[in-house]
Amino acid sequence: MHLIQVDSVQRWMEDLKLMTDCECMCILQSKPISIEKDEQNELILSSQYSTCDNLQLLLKRAWIISTELTRIAQKLEKNRWQRVHSMTVRVNCHVHSMINEHSTFTRSSSEEMHQLEKLLIDKCSEFTTFTERCLQTEDEEILKSMKSCVNETLTTVAQYFGQLIELVLTQEAQNLLRQIELSGSLYVMESAISSLFSLAQEGAHLCRIIAKEGGVVALFKICRQDCFRCLYPQTLRTLASICCVEEGMHQLEKVDGILCLADILTDTSHSEATHAEAAAVIAQITSPHLTFTQHLSSFLENMEEIVTALVKLCQEASSGEVFLLASAALANITFFDTMACEILLQLNAMKILLAACSDKRVVDTPYSRDQVVTILANMSVLDQCASEIIQGNGVQLLMEMLFEKCSSGNPAEAAACERVQQKSAVTLARLSRDPEVADAAVKLSCIPRLIKLCRSPTERNNSDSVLVACLAALRRLAVMSPDGLEDSDFQQLVKPRLVDSFLLCTNMEESFV
Repeated sequence: MHLIQVDSVQRWMEDLKLMTDCECMCILQSKPISIEKDEQNELILSSQYSTCDNLQLLLKRAWIISTELTRIAQKLEKNRWQRVHSMTVRVNCHVHSMINEHSTFTRSSSEEMHQLEKLLIDKCSEFTTFTERCLQTEDEEILKSMKSCVNETLTTVAQYFGQLIELVLTQEAQNLLRQIELSGSLYVMESAISSLFSLAQEGAHLCRIIAKEGGVVALFKICRQDCFRCLYPQTLRTLASICCVEEGMHQLEKVDGILCLADILTDTSHSEATHAEAAAVIAQITSPHLTFTQHLSSFLENMEEIVTALVKLCQEASSGEVFLLASAALANITFFDTMACEILLQLNAMKILLAACSDKRVVDTPYSRDQVVTILANMSVLDQCASEIIQGNGVQLLMEMLFEKCSSGNPAEAAACERVQQKSAVTLARLSRDPEVADAAVKLSCIPRLIKLCRSPTERNNSDSVLVACLAALRRLAVMSPDGLEDSDFQQLVKPRLVDSFLLCTNMEESFV
Protein backbone atom coordinates (compact mmCIF):
# COMPACT_ATOMS: atom_id res chain seq x y z
CA MET A 1 0.00 0.00 0.00
CA HIS A 2 1.20 3.51 -0.68
CA LEU A 3 0.25 4.43 2.92
CA ILE A 4 3.66 3.19 4.04
CA GLN A 5 5.39 5.81 1.87
CA VAL A 6 3.81 8.75 3.72
CA ASP A 7 6.00 10.92 5.96
CA SER A 8 6.44 9.09 9.30
CA VAL A 9 5.24 11.97 11.53
CA GLN A 10 2.14 12.50 9.39
CA ARG A 11 1.54 8.73 9.46
CA TRP A 12 1.76 8.75 13.28
CA MET A 13 -0.63 11.70 13.58
CA GLU A 14 -3.19 9.92 11.38
CA ASP A 15 -2.84 6.65 13.26
CA LEU A 16 -3.06 8.27 16.70
CA LYS A 17 -6.83 8.58 16.66
CA LEU A 18 -7.11 4.91 15.76
CA MET A 19 -4.58 3.74 18.33
CA THR A 20 -5.81 5.70 21.38
CA ASP A 21 -7.86 3.81 23.98
CA CYS A 22 -8.89 1.21 21.44
CA GLU A 23 -10.30 -0.99 24.23
CA CYS A 24 -12.78 1.73 25.20
CA MET A 25 -13.56 2.48 21.56
CA CYS A 26 -14.26 -1.20 20.95
CA ILE A 27 -16.79 -1.34 23.80
CA LEU A 28 -18.50 1.88 22.70
CA GLN A 29 -18.73 0.86 19.06
CA SER A 30 -20.34 -2.44 20.03
CA LYS A 31 -23.31 -0.62 21.59
CA PRO A 32 -26.26 -0.10 19.20
CA ILE A 33 -27.68 3.39 18.76
CA SER A 34 -31.43 3.46 18.15
CA ILE A 35 -32.55 5.83 15.43
CA GLU A 36 -35.86 6.65 13.83
CA LYS A 37 -36.73 5.39 10.35
CA ASP A 38 -36.24 8.76 8.65
CA GLU A 39 -32.90 9.26 10.34
CA GLN A 40 -31.78 5.83 9.18
CA ASN A 41 -32.50 6.74 5.56
CA GLU A 42 -30.53 9.95 6.01
CA LEU A 43 -27.59 8.02 7.49
CA ILE A 44 -27.52 5.56 4.59
CA LEU A 45 -27.72 8.40 2.08
CA SER A 46 -24.86 10.29 3.66
CA SER A 47 -22.72 7.16 3.74
CA GLN A 48 -23.00 6.89 -0.05
CA TYR A 49 -21.04 10.10 -0.42
CA SER A 50 -18.24 8.93 1.88
CA THR A 51 -17.63 5.43 0.52
CA CYS A 52 -14.10 6.41 -0.45
CA ASP A 53 -13.42 7.87 3.04
CA ASN A 54 -14.87 4.78 4.71
CA LEU A 55 -12.70 2.55 2.57
CA GLN A 56 -9.63 4.62 3.44
CA LEU A 57 -10.47 4.22 7.14
CA LEU A 58 -10.81 0.46 6.67
CA LEU A 59 -7.48 0.25 4.81
CA LYS A 60 -5.74 2.28 7.51
CA ARG A 61 -7.15 0.03 10.21
CA ALA A 62 -6.09 -3.03 8.19
CA TRP A 63 -2.59 -1.59 7.80
CA ILE A 64 -2.33 -1.10 11.58
CA ILE A 65 -3.50 -4.67 12.28
CA SER A 66 -1.08 -6.08 9.70
CA THR A 67 1.79 -4.10 11.24
CA GLU A 68 0.85 -5.23 14.76
CA LEU A 69 0.73 -8.89 13.70
CA THR A 70 4.23 -8.57 12.24
CA ARG A 71 5.50 -7.00 15.46
CA ILE A 72 3.88 -9.75 17.56
CA ALA A 73 5.81 -12.35 15.55
CA GLN A 74 9.04 -10.43 16.20
CA LYS A 75 8.41 -10.14 19.96
CA LEU A 76 7.38 -13.79 20.12
CA GLU A 77 10.70 -14.77 18.56
CA LYS A 78 12.46 -12.97 21.44
CA ASN A 79 10.16 -14.53 24.08
CA ARG A 80 8.92 -11.13 25.27
CA TRP A 81 5.63 -12.51 26.55
CA GLN A 82 4.43 -9.35 28.30
CA ARG A 83 4.71 -7.36 25.06
CA VAL A 84 3.18 -10.21 23.06
CA HIS A 85 0.12 -10.26 25.31
CA SER A 86 -0.41 -6.47 25.37
CA MET A 87 -0.10 -6.30 21.57
CA THR A 88 -2.48 -9.25 21.18
CA VAL A 89 -5.09 -7.39 23.25
CA ARG A 90 -4.59 -4.35 21.05
CA VAL A 91 -5.00 -6.40 17.86
CA ASN A 92 -8.15 -7.95 19.29
CA CYS A 93 -9.63 -4.49 19.87
CA HIS A 94 -8.59 -3.25 16.43
CA VAL A 95 -10.22 -6.26 14.78
CA HIS A 96 -13.49 -5.59 16.65
CA SER A 97 -13.28 -1.89 15.70
CA MET A 98 -12.58 -2.66 12.06
CA ILE A 99 -15.52 -5.06 11.80
CA ASN A 100 -17.86 -2.60 13.54
CA GLU A 101 -16.67 0.29 11.33
CA HIS A 102 -17.21 -1.81 8.22
CA SER A 103 -20.72 -2.83 9.31
CA THR A 104 -21.71 0.85 9.76
CA PHE A 105 -21.19 1.70 6.08
CA THR A 106 -22.17 -1.65 4.53
CA ARG A 107 -25.90 -2.12 3.98
CA SER A 108 -25.74 -5.90 3.73
CA SER A 109 -22.98 -8.44 4.15
CA SER A 110 -22.85 -11.91 2.67
CA GLU A 111 -23.06 -15.06 4.73
CA GLU A 112 -19.43 -15.77 3.84
CA MET A 113 -18.46 -12.37 5.26
CA HIS A 114 -20.31 -13.03 8.54
CA GLN A 115 -18.67 -16.43 8.88
CA LEU A 116 -15.19 -14.99 8.31
CA GLU A 117 -15.83 -12.17 10.79
CA LYS A 118 -16.95 -14.70 13.43
CA LEU A 119 -13.96 -16.96 12.77
CA LEU A 120 -11.56 -14.02 13.08
CA ILE A 121 -13.14 -12.67 16.27
CA ASP A 122 -13.19 -16.13 17.89
CA LYS A 123 -9.59 -16.81 16.92
CA CYS A 124 -8.48 -13.37 18.23
CA SER A 125 -10.19 -14.08 21.56
CA GLU A 126 -8.51 -17.48 21.70
CA PHE A 127 -5.18 -15.81 20.89
CA THR A 128 -5.60 -13.30 23.73
CA THR A 129 -6.52 -16.04 26.20
CA PHE A 130 -3.57 -18.12 25.09
CA THR A 131 -1.01 -15.30 25.56
CA GLU A 132 -2.53 -14.40 28.93
CA ARG A 133 -2.01 -18.01 30.05
CA CYS A 134 1.63 -17.76 28.98
CA LEU A 135 2.09 -14.81 31.36
CA GLN A 136 0.93 -16.91 34.29
CA THR A 137 3.78 -19.41 34.07
CA GLU A 138 7.52 -19.00 34.35
CA ASP A 139 8.43 -22.58 33.51
CA GLU A 140 10.70 -22.41 30.46
CA GLU A 141 9.76 -25.90 29.24
CA ILE A 142 6.03 -25.16 29.38
CA LEU A 143 6.55 -21.81 27.62
CA LYS A 144 8.60 -23.53 24.93
CA SER A 145 5.82 -26.05 24.28
CA MET A 146 3.18 -23.28 24.27
CA LYS A 147 5.19 -21.12 21.88
CA SER A 148 4.49 -23.39 18.89
CA CYS A 149 0.75 -23.23 19.66
CA VAL A 150 0.90 -19.43 19.91
CA ASN A 151 2.75 -19.29 16.60
CA GLU A 152 0.14 -21.50 14.99
CA THR A 153 -2.70 -19.35 16.36
CA LEU A 154 -0.94 -16.19 15.12
CA THR A 155 -0.65 -17.71 11.64
CA THR A 156 -4.36 -18.61 11.66
CA VAL A 157 -5.34 -15.07 12.79
CA ALA A 158 -3.24 -13.59 9.99
CA GLN A 159 -4.81 -16.01 7.49
CA TYR A 160 -8.41 -15.19 8.52
CA PHE A 161 -7.59 -11.48 8.58
CA GLY A 162 -6.13 -11.63 5.05
CA GLN A 163 -9.15 -13.55 3.75
CA LEU A 164 -11.56 -11.06 5.33
CA ILE A 165 -9.78 -8.02 3.85
CA GLU A 166 -9.64 -9.73 0.44
CA LEU A 167 -13.38 -10.42 0.61
CA VAL A 168 -14.23 -6.87 1.74
CA LEU A 169 -12.19 -5.32 -1.08
CA THR A 170 -13.62 -7.76 -3.64
CA GLN A 171 -17.18 -6.92 -2.60
CA GLU A 172 -16.38 -3.20 -2.70
CA ALA A 173 -15.04 -3.57 -6.25
CA GLN A 174 -18.13 -5.59 -7.21
CA ASN A 175 -20.46 -2.92 -5.78
CA LEU A 176 -18.71 -0.13 -7.66
CA LEU A 177 -18.71 -2.09 -10.93
CA ARG A 178 -22.40 -2.89 -10.45
CA GLN A 179 -23.10 0.84 -10.13
CA ILE A 180 -21.11 1.56 -13.29
CA GLU A 181 -22.85 -1.14 -15.34
CA LEU A 182 -26.43 -0.81 -14.11
CA SER A 183 -26.86 2.88 -13.30
CA GLY A 184 -28.13 5.16 -16.01
CA SER A 185 -27.16 8.25 -14.00
CA LEU A 186 -24.01 10.09 -15.08
CA TYR A 187 -23.55 11.37 -11.53
CA VAL A 188 -23.65 7.89 -9.96
CA MET A 189 -21.31 6.50 -12.65
CA GLU A 190 -18.86 9.36 -12.22
CA SER A 191 -18.83 8.85 -8.45
CA ALA A 192 -18.33 5.07 -8.84
CA ILE A 193 -15.48 5.53 -11.35
CA SER A 194 -13.84 8.02 -8.98
CA SER A 195 -14.07 5.51 -6.10
CA LEU A 196 -12.73 2.76 -8.35
CA PHE A 197 -9.76 4.98 -9.26
CA SER A 198 -9.07 5.62 -5.55
CA LEU A 199 -9.22 1.87 -4.93
CA ALA A 200 -6.75 1.22 -7.76
CA GLN A 201 -4.31 3.74 -6.22
CA GLU A 202 -3.90 1.49 -3.19
CA GLY A 203 -1.53 -0.86 -5.03
CA ALA A 204 -1.12 -3.73 -7.45
CA HIS A 205 -3.14 -6.19 -5.35
CA LEU A 206 -6.23 -3.96 -5.53
CA CYS A 207 -5.74 -3.58 -9.30
CA ARG A 208 -5.69 -7.38 -9.64
CA ILE A 209 -8.96 -7.65 -7.72
CA ILE A 210 -10.62 -5.00 -9.91
CA ALA A 211 -9.35 -6.66 -13.11
CA LYS A 212 -10.55 -10.11 -11.99
CA GLU A 213 -14.00 -8.71 -11.21
CA GLY A 214 -14.33 -7.32 -14.75
CA GLY A 215 -13.22 -3.71 -14.16
CA VAL A 216 -11.35 -3.37 -17.47
CA VAL A 217 -14.31 -4.77 -19.43
CA ALA A 218 -16.78 -2.39 -17.73
CA LEU A 219 -14.58 0.68 -18.27
CA PHE A 220 -13.94 -0.02 -21.95
CA LYS A 221 -17.69 -0.47 -22.38
CA ILE A 222 -18.06 3.17 -21.29
CA CYS A 223 -15.34 4.26 -23.73
CA ARG A 224 -17.31 2.76 -26.61
CA GLN A 225 -20.49 4.78 -25.96
CA ASP A 226 -20.72 8.36 -27.23
CA CYS A 227 -23.33 9.27 -24.61
CA PHE A 228 -20.62 8.92 -21.92
CA ARG A 229 -17.98 11.10 -23.62
CA CYS A 230 -17.80 13.42 -20.62
CA LEU A 231 -16.64 10.41 -18.54
CA TYR A 232 -13.88 9.35 -20.96
CA PRO A 233 -10.92 11.18 -19.28
CA GLN A 234 -11.74 9.84 -15.82
CA THR A 235 -12.46 6.35 -17.18
CA LEU A 236 -9.19 6.22 -19.14
CA ARG A 237 -7.23 7.45 -16.10
CA THR A 238 -8.69 4.56 -14.08
CA LEU A 239 -7.85 2.10 -16.86
CA ALA A 240 -4.22 3.30 -16.87
CA SER A 241 -4.00 2.49 -13.15
CA ILE A 242 -5.56 -0.98 -13.44
CA CYS A 243 -3.46 -1.98 -16.46
CA CYS A 244 -0.25 -1.90 -14.41
CA VAL A 245 -0.91 -5.58 -13.58
CA GLU A 246 -0.91 -8.62 -15.85
CA GLU A 247 -4.57 -9.42 -15.18
CA GLY A 248 -5.54 -5.96 -16.40
CA MET A 249 -3.47 -6.36 -19.57
CA HIS A 250 -5.06 -9.72 -20.37
CA GLN A 251 -8.52 -8.21 -19.98
CA LEU A 252 -7.54 -5.28 -22.21
CA GLU A 253 -6.43 -7.68 -24.93
CA LYS A 254 -9.63 -9.72 -24.67
CA VAL A 255 -11.91 -6.70 -25.23
CA ASP A 256 -9.83 -5.25 -28.11
CA GLY A 257 -8.77 -2.36 -25.89
CA ILE A 258 -5.93 -1.33 -28.22
CA LEU A 259 -8.37 -0.79 -31.08
CA CYS A 260 -10.61 1.28 -28.81
CA LEU A 261 -7.63 3.44 -27.72
CA ALA A 262 -6.55 3.89 -31.34
CA ASP A 263 -10.08 5.02 -32.27
CA ILE A 264 -10.11 7.56 -29.43
CA LEU A 265 -6.65 8.94 -30.29
CA THR A 266 -7.45 9.32 -34.00
CA ASP A 267 -10.91 10.86 -33.45
CA THR A 268 -10.33 14.63 -33.70
CA SER A 269 -13.72 15.39 -32.15
CA HIS A 270 -12.46 14.27 -28.72
CA SER A 271 -11.05 16.80 -26.25
CA GLU A 272 -7.31 17.16 -25.60
CA ALA A 273 -7.90 15.82 -22.08
CA THR A 274 -9.39 12.60 -23.51
CA HIS A 275 -6.48 12.21 -25.95
CA ALA A 276 -3.98 12.79 -23.14
CA GLU A 277 -5.55 10.15 -20.89
CA ALA A 278 -5.65 7.67 -23.80
CA ALA A 279 -1.93 8.39 -24.29
CA ALA A 280 -1.41 7.64 -20.58
CA VAL A 281 -3.00 4.19 -21.03
CA ILE A 282 -0.72 3.54 -24.04
CA ALA A 283 2.31 4.65 -21.97
CA GLN A 284 1.29 2.26 -19.19
CA ILE A 285 0.72 -0.84 -21.31
CA THR A 286 3.93 -0.36 -23.33
CA SER A 287 6.16 0.37 -20.32
CA PRO A 288 9.58 -1.30 -20.78
CA HIS A 289 9.53 -2.14 -17.06
CA LEU A 290 6.62 -4.56 -17.54
CA THR A 291 7.50 -8.15 -18.43
CA PHE A 292 4.08 -9.12 -19.79
CA THR A 293 3.62 -6.94 -22.89
CA GLN A 294 4.54 -9.64 -25.41
CA HIS A 295 0.94 -10.77 -25.81
CA LEU A 296 -0.15 -7.35 -27.12
CA SER A 297 -0.22 -8.62 -30.69
CA SER A 298 -3.02 -6.24 -31.66
CA PHE A 299 -0.79 -3.29 -30.80
CA LEU A 300 1.42 -3.88 -33.84
CA GLU A 301 -1.65 -3.85 -36.07
CA ASN A 302 -2.63 -0.37 -34.85
CA MET A 303 0.85 1.02 -34.15
CA GLU A 304 1.13 3.38 -37.13
CA GLU A 305 -2.21 5.03 -36.34
CA ILE A 306 -1.34 5.34 -32.65
CA VAL A 307 2.16 6.75 -33.28
CA THR A 308 0.79 9.28 -35.81
CA ALA A 309 -1.84 10.46 -33.31
CA LEU A 310 0.71 10.73 -30.48
CA VAL A 311 3.11 12.81 -32.62
CA LYS A 312 0.23 15.14 -33.44
CA LEU A 313 -0.65 15.37 -29.73
CA CYS A 314 2.97 16.31 -28.94
CA GLN A 315 2.92 18.98 -31.65
CA GLU A 316 -0.37 20.51 -30.50
CA ALA A 317 0.03 20.04 -26.72
CA SER A 318 -1.26 23.04 -24.77
CA SER A 319 0.50 22.13 -21.52
CA GLY A 320 3.51 20.32 -20.13
CA GLU A 321 1.35 17.54 -18.71
CA VAL A 322 -0.22 16.69 -22.08
CA PHE A 323 3.19 16.70 -23.78
CA LEU A 324 4.66 14.50 -21.03
CA LEU A 325 1.94 11.85 -21.43
CA ALA A 326 2.15 11.82 -25.23
CA SER A 327 5.98 11.77 -25.33
CA ALA A 328 6.13 9.06 -22.61
CA ALA A 329 3.87 6.87 -24.75
CA LEU A 330 6.10 7.47 -27.80
CA ALA A 331 9.27 6.77 -25.81
CA ASN A 332 7.88 3.45 -24.57
CA ILE A 333 6.73 2.47 -28.04
CA THR A 334 10.29 2.99 -29.40
CA PHE A 335 11.40 0.32 -26.91
CA PHE A 336 8.43 -1.87 -27.74
CA ASP A 337 9.16 -2.20 -31.46
CA THR A 338 11.97 -0.84 -33.69
CA MET A 339 9.52 -0.22 -36.54
CA ALA A 340 8.20 2.69 -34.45
CA CYS A 341 11.48 4.59 -35.00
CA GLU A 342 11.10 4.32 -38.77
CA ILE A 343 7.50 5.56 -38.54
CA LEU A 344 8.68 8.51 -36.41
CA LEU A 345 11.28 9.44 -39.02
CA GLN A 346 8.64 9.39 -41.76
CA LEU A 347 6.38 11.62 -39.65
CA ASN A 348 9.16 14.20 -39.17
CA ALA A 349 8.87 13.60 -35.42
CA MET A 350 12.51 14.55 -34.76
CA LYS A 351 11.87 18.13 -35.89
CA ILE A 352 8.65 18.35 -33.86
CA LEU A 353 10.30 17.07 -30.64
CA LEU A 354 13.37 19.30 -31.03
CA ALA A 355 11.13 22.33 -31.59
CA ALA A 356 9.05 21.45 -28.51
CA CYS A 357 12.19 21.44 -26.34
CA SER A 358 12.69 25.14 -27.04
CA ASP A 359 9.17 25.90 -25.78
CA LYS A 360 9.43 26.12 -21.97
CA ARG A 361 5.64 26.16 -21.71
CA VAL A 362 5.52 22.59 -23.05
CA VAL A 363 8.83 20.97 -22.10
CA ASP A 364 9.17 22.39 -18.61
CA THR A 365 10.59 19.55 -16.47
CA PRO A 366 13.43 16.98 -16.52
CA TYR A 367 10.73 14.32 -16.86
CA SER A 368 9.64 15.68 -20.26
CA ARG A 369 13.25 16.05 -21.41
CA ASP A 370 13.86 12.47 -20.30
CA GLN A 371 11.10 11.26 -22.66
CA VAL A 372 12.40 13.35 -25.57
CA VAL A 373 16.01 12.20 -25.20
CA THR A 374 14.82 8.58 -24.84
CA ILE A 375 13.12 8.87 -28.24
CA LEU A 376 16.24 10.51 -29.73
CA ALA A 377 18.50 7.79 -28.29
CA ASN A 378 16.34 4.99 -29.71
CA MET A 379 16.01 6.72 -33.08
CA SER A 380 19.75 7.38 -33.29
CA VAL A 381 20.41 3.75 -34.28
CA LEU A 382 18.99 4.66 -37.73
CA ASP A 383 21.52 6.12 -40.19
CA GLN A 384 19.02 8.68 -41.54
CA CYS A 385 18.69 10.18 -38.06
CA ALA A 386 22.01 12.11 -38.19
CA SER A 387 20.89 14.55 -40.90
CA GLU A 388 17.62 15.21 -39.03
CA ILE A 389 19.59 16.03 -35.87
CA ILE A 390 21.87 18.46 -37.74
CA GLN A 391 18.94 20.22 -39.43
CA GLY A 392 17.01 20.58 -36.19
CA ASN A 393 19.99 21.89 -34.20
CA GLY A 394 19.78 18.68 -32.15
CA VAL A 395 23.46 18.54 -31.20
CA GLN A 396 23.07 21.85 -29.37
CA LEU A 397 20.11 20.39 -27.45
CA LEU A 398 22.08 17.26 -26.52
CA MET A 399 24.92 19.48 -25.29
CA GLU A 400 22.47 21.42 -23.10
CA MET A 401 21.11 18.17 -21.71
CA LEU A 402 24.61 17.22 -20.53
CA PHE A 403 24.26 20.17 -18.12
CA GLU A 404 20.93 18.95 -16.70
CA LYS A 405 20.88 19.60 -12.95
CA CYS A 406 18.32 18.96 -10.21
CA SER A 407 17.27 22.21 -8.55
CA SER A 408 14.72 20.92 -6.04
CA GLY A 409 16.58 18.17 -4.21
CA ASN A 410 13.69 15.82 -5.01
CA PRO A 411 15.08 12.24 -5.44
CA ALA A 412 12.71 11.48 -8.35
CA GLU A 413 13.75 14.67 -10.16
CA ALA A 414 17.44 13.95 -9.47
CA ALA A 415 17.01 10.48 -11.00
CA ALA A 416 15.31 12.03 -14.06
CA CYS A 417 18.24 14.46 -14.46
CA GLU A 418 20.67 11.53 -14.36
CA ARG A 419 18.69 9.75 -17.06
CA VAL A 420 18.73 12.89 -19.22
CA GLN A 421 22.54 13.17 -18.90
CA GLN A 422 23.05 9.46 -19.55
CA LYS A 423 20.77 9.26 -22.59
CA SER A 424 22.10 12.47 -24.15
CA ALA A 425 25.64 11.01 -23.90
CA VAL A 426 24.41 7.70 -25.39
CA THR A 427 22.74 9.58 -28.25
CA LEU A 428 25.91 11.57 -28.92
CA ALA A 429 27.98 8.38 -28.94
CA ARG A 430 25.64 6.74 -31.45
CA LEU A 431 25.29 9.77 -33.71
CA SER A 432 28.99 10.64 -33.70
CA ARG A 433 29.67 7.79 -36.10
CA ASP A 434 28.57 10.42 -38.62
CA PRO A 435 31.51 12.84 -39.18
CA GLU A 436 29.18 15.83 -39.55
CA VAL A 437 27.56 15.23 -36.14
CA ALA A 438 30.95 14.59 -34.51
CA ASP A 439 32.30 17.83 -35.97
CA ALA A 440 29.30 19.79 -34.67
CA ALA A 441 29.74 18.22 -31.20
CA VAL A 442 33.41 19.16 -31.08
CA LYS A 443 32.67 22.75 -32.14
CA LEU A 444 30.07 23.02 -29.35
CA SER A 445 32.72 21.96 -26.78
CA CYS A 446 31.10 18.63 -25.97
CA ILE A 447 34.50 17.04 -25.24
CA PRO A 448 35.38 19.30 -22.25
CA ARG A 449 31.90 18.75 -20.82
CA LEU A 450 32.16 14.99 -21.17
CA ILE A 451 35.59 15.04 -19.50
CA LYS A 452 34.20 17.04 -16.58
CA LEU A 453 31.29 14.63 -16.16
CA CYS A 454 33.80 11.74 -16.08
CA ARG A 455 36.20 13.37 -13.64
CA SER A 456 33.73 15.14 -11.32
CA PRO A 457 31.30 12.79 -9.52
CA THR A 458 29.17 15.72 -8.27
CA GLU A 459 28.53 16.87 -11.86
CA ARG A 460 26.87 13.53 -12.61
CA ASN A 461 25.29 13.11 -9.14
CA ASN A 462 27.66 10.18 -8.49
CA SER A 463 25.90 8.17 -11.19
CA ASP A 464 27.84 5.22 -12.64
CA SER A 465 25.47 4.92 -15.62
CA VAL A 466 26.18 8.54 -16.61
CA LEU A 467 29.92 7.87 -16.26
CA VAL A 468 29.83 4.84 -18.59
CA ALA A 469 27.77 6.72 -21.19
CA CYS A 470 30.11 9.73 -21.07
CA LEU A 471 33.22 7.54 -21.44
CA ALA A 472 31.63 5.85 -24.48
CA ALA A 473 30.73 9.20 -26.07
CA LEU A 474 34.17 10.63 -25.33
CA ARG A 475 35.90 7.66 -26.95
CA ARG A 476 33.75 7.97 -30.08
CA LEU A 477 34.47 11.71 -30.39
CA ALA A 478 38.20 11.12 -29.73
CA VAL A 479 38.34 8.81 -32.74
CA MET A 480 36.72 11.45 -34.95
CA SER A 481 38.65 14.40 -33.44
CA PRO A 482 41.80 13.27 -31.55
CA ASP A 483 43.14 16.84 -31.30
CA GLY A 484 40.35 17.83 -28.91
CA LEU A 485 41.87 16.01 -25.91
CA GLU A 486 44.88 16.76 -23.73
CA ASP A 487 47.39 13.95 -23.37
CA SER A 488 46.44 13.21 -19.73
CA ASP A 489 42.77 12.88 -20.65
CA PHE A 490 43.64 10.61 -23.56
CA GLN A 491 45.91 8.42 -21.42
CA GLN A 492 43.35 8.04 -18.61
CA LEU A 493 39.92 8.21 -20.27
CA VAL A 494 40.39 6.97 -23.84
CA LYS A 495 43.46 4.74 -24.22
CA PRO A 496 42.81 2.17 -21.43
CA ARG A 497 40.05 -0.42 -21.51
CA LEU A 498 36.66 1.07 -20.68
CA VAL A 499 36.51 -0.82 -17.40
CA ASP A 500 39.90 0.57 -16.32
CA SER A 501 38.87 4.13 -17.10
CA PHE A 502 35.63 3.53 -15.23
CA LEU A 503 37.50 2.30 -12.13
CA LEU A 504 39.87 5.24 -12.31
CA CYS A 505 36.98 7.73 -12.37
CA THR A 506 35.01 5.99 -9.61
CA ASN A 507 38.11 5.96 -7.38
CA MET A 508 38.10 9.75 -7.56
CA GLU A 509 35.06 9.63 -5.25
CA GLU A 510 37.07 8.14 -2.38
CA SER A 511 37.99 10.36 0.55
CA PHE A 512 41.50 10.08 1.97
CA VAL A 513 40.84 12.40 4.93
